[in-house]
Amino acid sequence: MSGQVINGKELVSSIREEIRADAAALTASGHQPGLVVVIVGEDPASQVYVRNKAKACDDVGIYSEVHRLPEATTQQELIALIHKFNSDNKINGILVQSPLPKHIDEEAVVDEIDPLKDVDCFHPVNVGNLMIGKDGMKPCTPHGVIEILKRTGVEIAGKHAVVVGRSNIVGKPMAMLLLREHATVSIVHSRTPNMEEITKQADILVVAVGKAHLIKANHVKPGAVVIDVGMNRPADGKLTGDVDFEAVKEIASAITPVPGCVGPMTITMLLRNTVDAASRAAKVNVSV
Repeated sequence: MSGQVINGKELVSSIREEIRADAAALTASGHQPGLVVVIVGEDPASQVYVRNKAKACDDVGIYSEVHRLPEATTQQELIALIHKFNSDNKINGILVQSPLPKHIDEEAVVDEIDPLKDVDCFHPVNVGNLMIGKDGMKPCTPHGVIEILKRTGVEIAGKHAVVVGRSNIVGKPMAMLLLREHATVSIVHSRTPNMEEITKQADILVVAVGKAHLIKANHVKPGAVVIDVGMNRPADGKLTGDVDFEAVKEIASAITPVPGCVGPMTITMLLRNTVDAASRAAKVNVSV
């Protein structure tokens, strides 16, 4: 029997309704949440992502600005713009869209964002806070995965969670957030010689490597919950995940589809972070 295909649209709609209510409460108190997105260059995928983020902000009542800069923008010019937003009281979240042109040091740019406005949770201060379990910003995609698990009734505490991938954006912070929820966590990656042996122990399997259909049915324990973070576009042009969905759904107890679940949830957690940052800045308690 096939496992439950997690309804990402339903989850996103429910969470955005909560965010909309919190944003309205803050706006009524004179503190409308505000997000600025900066994009450098003309990367087509980035342009789509930025449009989606601006539309999502409008949908929940967050003030938003999009600053599109030419490819030739210097690192110094970009940092100067970030400093301007750091001191702008109507902006609570600053997001610099990746990838940046090769002549710009992305790490140096992120370091200049005020940690209190770092809604991507990439600044070293926020990464450190995540590591020690301090309240504050949570990285959008891993935070979204935790919400998916909790809101579909998956018990995390005491379970063996296996994360496939060790990136700074998903893999590492995903492991930290699962630890916070009292899971026993393993990480496997490209140098792990016995990956199948470890993934097959997982009660919760989170896959984030960017390799289409890497995880097959033989990697998955019957009854496991499988979260596919991958977004790949093979030669046929059809968006697909890191998990062989059709094969794995036959043995998993629950599985996320690609597209339609983790992607929209990531943008939703960006909205959540922006509203929470506004709440902290205004010292007005909503959902924080």
